[in-house]
Amino acid sequence: MTQSIRPRRSLLFMPGANARALEKARELPADGLIFDLEDAVAPEAKELARAAVAATLRHGGYGKRELVLRVNALDTEWGAPDLAAAAAMPLDAVLLPKVESAERVHETVTQLDRAGAPGNLAIWCMIETPRGVLAAAEIAAASPRLAALVMGTSDLSKDLRVRDTPDRLPLLTSLQLLLLAARAHGLAALDGVHLGLADDAGFAAACAQGRAFGFDGKTLIHPRQIDPANAAFAPGADEVAQARKIIAAHEAALAAGKGIVVVGGRLVENLHVEAAQRTLALAEAIEERS
Repeated sequence: MTQSIRPRRSLLFMPGANARALEKARELPADGLIFDLEDAVAPEAKELARAAVAATLRHGGYGKRELVLRVNALDTEWGAPDLAAAAAMPLDAVLLPKVESAERVHETVTQLDRAGAPGNLAIWCMIETPRGVLAAAEIAAASPRLAALVMGTSDLSKDLRVRDTPDRLPLLTSLQLLLLAARAHGLAALDGVHLGLADDAGFAAACAQGRAFGFDGKTLIHPRQIDPANAAFAPGADEVAQARKIIAAHEAALAAGKGIVVVGGRLVENLHVEAAQRTLALAEAIEERS
């Protein structure tokens, strides 16, 4: 039986200090919103942004969108207050920046528990440094609260001193290590942002590549990126039709006492049926959202 699947095709970063953007986000077709208290907020505006996000979330109106708060790092003056505030907000998850060890996850869990956070408040971790990439497996195993790993390609590219190439070849190892860690521990894996707002072709290519690699969706920095991401990370009509064909053929084979069957010239086994079931479950979850 395929587990319930939550679409995470598009996760839009929202500056916590931008009241107009927070209001507009209620109407955007993103699968999730990441209210940002870290990179998108100047130091002098951190506390105001935290209060603004809390007030916005209390007001509600975000429908079925997944709501995530990116807090400041625990080793900053804003990290602990951010977590204490997050514990009382109607959120799905807290996103930790620049995670480099399981210990950071443990510290976060302790603080959330002390603040009375509900048990279903998940933790997401941004992997955006060389140390973070190398520790991805231990981070992914750190806590039952952990639900997703998020690739931070911008900071990672800076630290690695790589060139920004359309094929992202310099980041290939890091992307795959994050995916391996996420899948080994049953976590969602989200691809990094694309900074070229006017680069529609480049964004489409990055989305196609991310999906081919196995990412569940992409983090975004502008609303115009939502629709292309939603399309890229959703099963197409042909995929859904093929999934149904595989499942039906396999069921017919089992009824005839066979364990395998050929569909369209390709051998189909249980593993292909599981993949097909996931495709249908994702398509149904997306349809339910829309």
